[in-house]
Amino acid sequence: MRIIIENIFTILKKFKIITEKYRNRRKKFGLRFNLIASIYNLQLLY
Repeated sequence: MRIIIENIFTILKKFKIITEKYRNRRKKFGLRFNLIASIYNLQLLY
């Protein structure tokens, strides 16, 4: 299970929202993170 989660984090790091310091509004961080996660989930379906 840990390896699966680490692989997901490496894919999410491609979007650079996790790797770099987030300098925008905090409310938008959750929205953007959810959008990136949904893009990844959509990619898993196809």
